[in-house]
Amino acid sequence: MLDRLEMIETRYKELNEKLLDVRIVNDRAQYTQIMKEHRSLEKTVEVFQKYKSVLASITDLKEMTKEKDPEIAEMAEMELEENKELAEKLEEELKILLLPKDENDEKNVFVEIKGAAGGDEANIFAADLFRMYSKYAEIKGWKIEVTNAVETGLGGLASIDFIVSGESVYSFLKYESGSHRVQRVPATEAQGRIHTSTATVLAMPEADDIDIQLDLNDVRIDVFNSSGPGGQSVNTTKSAVRATHIPTGIIVSCQDGKSQHENKATALKVLQTRLYDKILQERLEKEGQERISKVGHGDRSEKIRTYNYPQNRVTDHRIGFTIQQLDRVMEGKLEPVIEALIQEDQKRALSGKPA
Repeated sequence: MLDRLEMIETRYKELNEKLLDVRIVNDRAQYTQIMKEHRSLEKTVEVFQKYKSVLASITDLKEMTKEKDPEIAEMAEMELEENKELAEKLEEELKILLLPKDENDEKNVFVEIKGAAGGDEANIFAADLFRMYSKYAEIKGWKIEVTNAVETGLGGLASIDFIVSGESVYSFLKYESGSHRVQRVPATEAQGRIHTSTATVLAMPEADDIDIQLDLNDVRIDVFNSSGPGGQSVNTTKSAVRATHIPTGIIVSCQDGKSQHENKATALKVLQTRLYDKILQERLEKEGQERISKVGHGDRSEKIRTYNYPQNRVTDHRIGFTIQQLDRVMEGKLEPVIEALIQEDQKRALSGKPA
C-alpha cells in the first residue's frame, strides 16, 4: 500500500508542475484533463502526508518514552497511544481512498423525475422529490438549473428535468436512480385511506466533449411554443427546442431557458449526456455479475426506497437501511441516507465479495 501511495504522491507532484506549464494552460482539453486527475489525487495525497507525519511522530515518541524523567516519559506514552489510534484511522481512510474510483464521481448530474403509478398523487410526489433534491442541493452548495418541466394540477409534476452542478455531485446522487415509493393519505383522498404511489428518478453524469463527441449532422432541431400546465401555450414565440438524435431516436426537449438559443444549447448538452448514459448502461450490461457487488443492481425499474408518512419512516431497500426522520429527509436532510449507501458501497468494495 505504501509503495502505491508513494507513486500517487510522485504523480501528484508531476501534475502540479504541468499545471504551471503555459503550453498546457493554453490547451483547454489537456488542462481540463490534468486538472481532473489532479483533483482526484488531492485528497489521497493530503491524507498520506498526514499519515507519514503521524508515523514520524510515533517514532520520535517511542524514543521519548525511554527518557529518565518520568513525567516526560509518561506524557510521551500518552501521546504515543493517541498517535497510534490516529495512524490506524488514517490507514483505514487511505484504504478507502485507494479503492477504484468511479470515473464519473466528479461530474455534474442531469436528473429526470417522473410521476409513475398513482395518477395525481404520483405527480405530487414527483414534485415533492424535486423539492427534496433542491433543498439537498442548497445544503451542499450546489446549483440547480431546470431544463424542462411538465406541470399538472394540485402542484404536481408529470416530469421535470434539471442539471445539478457543483463539487463531486455524481458521487452523491448516483444512488438515486430507480423507483421511489410513497405511502400516505393523498390530498385527493376523501376517506382518509393510505395510498401507495411511485415516481421514478434517473440520475446521469453530465457528459462533455472528452466523454463523447456529438455530431450535429445526426441531430434534428425543432422549435415550438413553450407550454404550461395541461399543455397550454404560455407564450407566442417559438422559444422551446426539441433535439432528436436520429441514429438512436433519443429526444430531448428544453423550454425553461430565456431564449431559443439558450434552450438549444441546453438541449444539446442534455442530449450529449443521454448518449453518454446509453454507452455507460451498455457497458454495465456487459459487466453482468460484476454489478451485483455494488449497491443496487443497475436496474432503473428497481424499487430503491419507500417514504412512509404515517410512520415518519424512510427505508432504502438496497441496503436495508431505515431512518425515522422522513420529515427531515423531505426538507433536504438526505445526508444520513446517502452516507449509509456510500459506506455500504465502500464496505463491499473492501471485502471484494458480492453482497
